Amino acid sequence: MQVAFYKHELTPDDAKSMADVLATPFLTSGPICKKVEAQMEGFFNVRHALLTNSWTNGAIATLLALGIGKGDEVIVPAMTFIASANVVEILGAIPVLVDVDPDTQLMRVSDIEPALSEKTRAIIPVHLYGQMCDMKAIAELVKSRKENIAIIEDCAHSFESELNGEKPGTHSDAAIFSFYATKNIACGEGGAIITNNDELHKGLLQTRLHGMSAGAADRFKTGSYNHWDMEQLGVKANLPDLLASLLPKQIDKVYEQLAKRKILADRYRKAFTNSQVKCIAQVKGALDAQHLFPVGVDADIRDEVLFKLGEAGIGATVNYRAIHTLKFYREKYNFKPNDFPNANAWGQSAISLPLYPSLTFAEQDYVIEMVKKLTVKKLEKAAS
Repeated sequence: MQVAFYKHELTPDDAKSMADVLATPFLTSGPICKKVEAQMEGFFNVRHALLTNSWTNGAIATLLALGIGKGDEVIVPAMTFIASANVVEILGAIPVLVDVDPDTQLMRVSDIEPALSEKTRAIIPVHLYGQMCDMKAIAELVKSRKENIAIIEDCAHSFESELNGEKPGTHSDAAIFSFYATKNIACGEGGAIITNNDELHKGLLQTRLHGMSAGAADRFKTGSYNHWDMEQLGVKANLPDLLASLLPKQIDKVYEQLAKRKILADRYRKAFTNSQVKCIAQVKGALDAQHLFPVGVDADIRDEVLFKLGEAGIGATVNYRAIHTLKFYREKYNFKPNDFPNANAWGQSAISLPLYPSLTFAEQDYVIEMVKKLTVKKLEKAAS
């Protein structure tokens, strides 16, 4: 049996929305983007939403708008995708890595506090796999400090997430999303920033588009051309209407699709109870976006299990190896594996299994059967 790691839920019918855009003279950021931004403002109950062409460029635009640059420190968890740290490096700032909870892989206040310094300008909590960090506690920590520290939520995995009834954006300066091809809401490449900070939003309107004072739509909004200026450095981060047109229906159906993924995730958790396979702990009070389903296996056999799953026709991957163990960061900052032991241990044992709404029970049962077979067999062999 062949089981893909991921299948998106878009169909040829969704191409009609793109065809509608093609029937207009405007392909870049325009009325469709503004419609989706208004939809997101309502969904998250925030004052501002801005679509971007990726999480990465959205984060760079946000850091630029906050004035973060050379020599500034930004706290990032050691267990996350490299983009969370790369955006800091790109601007000449310093990503200060911290360890994570060994059971949830989420950043905690107890991880953040010892890393704070007079150079700390921002904290990037990562809502990994679909569960949110304790944003209220992080915000309270920041308020207790004399430094001017921004909170930027990495919500690449957590569009639908909540913690104690609160959505992303409630306790932060900005929350940044991804609409990459494998995300719960996807348009191939894309993202979004939400914020309640009016000044930050004003800056983002420019840093999202090269630092220009007016985008293409605004330059012609009076019917004739209006000059633009450049007041600050920016990046090319805007999303075109052509891709934004794929988003509205997905946002409308997000909880319907979440319900399907939750059923599958619960089946995995039940199947792996009392086995050699470790599942991520569920956070009390959390609405989990169920973006990925990673499991932990014995680190000594992880890569072989991953290879054998591939041989069996099962798509599986690693999300993620700890940042400090990757060559660039390891060599630049002279990190050792156990500098962040929880992130390191998970990074050596993690395997992400297929999880998407159209995954059938038969396909999932095959995945479960093979994972159990491979982990038990290898552990028995190791014991002998």
